[in-house]
Amino acid sequence: MSESIARTHASAVRSIRRVVNETTTPTEPAEAVARIAELFATGRAAVLTGAGVSTASGIPDYRGPQGSLARSRPMTYQEFRYDRAALHRYWARAYVGWRHLAKARPNSVHYQLVEMEDAGLITGVITQNVDGLHRAAGSSRLVELHGDLSRIECLSCKAVLPRSLIDARLHSANPTYLEKAEARRGAVNPDGDVSLDDDIVERFQLVGCPHCGSQLLKPHVVYFGEPVAAECKAAARAIVDEADFLLVAGSSLAVMSGYRFAIEAQRAGKPVVVINGGPGRADDRAEVLWRSDVQHAFAMLIDATGLA
Repeated sequence: MSESIARTHASAVRSIRRVVNETTTPTEPAEAVARIAELFATGRAAVLTGAGVSTASGIPDYRGPQGSLARSRPMTYQEFRYDRAALHRYWARAYVGWRHLAKARPNSVHYQLVEMEDAGLITGVITQNVDGLHRAAGSSRLVELHGDLSRIECLSCKAVLPRSLIDARLHSANPTYLEKAEARRGAVNPDGDVSLDDDIVERFQLVGCPHCGSQLLKPHVVYFGEPVAAECKAAARAIVDEADFLLVAGSSLAVMSGYRFAIEAQRAGKPVVVINGGPGRADDRAEVLWRSDVQHAFAMLIDATGLA
């Protein structure tokens, strides 16, 4: 890596390893429900979701007690793009892990957010998740801030392809790989890969882009160390601008791509509400801080807002 690329990689690693501690006292649950219901009675929310929304669908989070960061560090964009061995390792592991992630289905929170959108209670959903579950549940105004694992982009010719196409090509190139790897795989990570021993990874054969032949194929997601597209940030800001308050659900907001919306909402004089099972970076900015499992909290909110 060049010096500038190495610096960006180092910065991304620091972001991944950021430790978020408790900074303030959470709101009592009964008070939290009442105060959030009052906000919904007089205005609409922009909803910003993180991994805690998808844990009930069987997808692990990053920073929770059982989060994937306790096992391994996600790959940075700089590693993926400039380290051939890292790219090879990702695809060997993701070929196994992707099919497990693809089986995940929306849970009650995803569907409740659709109900809230249909009822005019929210202006839209901004998600940091790359699992596609909000889309599968039917959210219509949705910004997938960090992209979508179901698509693949070629870094050489810029083609965007369905993952199913690349998966089929990988299957043809590795007809017996899956059975051998499954017997020795670790847990599935939020990004769709799994832990595999080096000898299993070495057996994996990469494939090229069907358009240009390049093997520089990358999931159409934003890696650590990679910027969010300007048009995506603009669409997310529009959702927040049209809302009366910001509701953060299931995210520690440890990375700036999500945390910036809490900062901007507060600067605009809009209340920030946080529902999360653990400490978060925006906790001291929140007017309501509900320390709760997201699925449990939303069940109570649906009752409180009269949608049940």
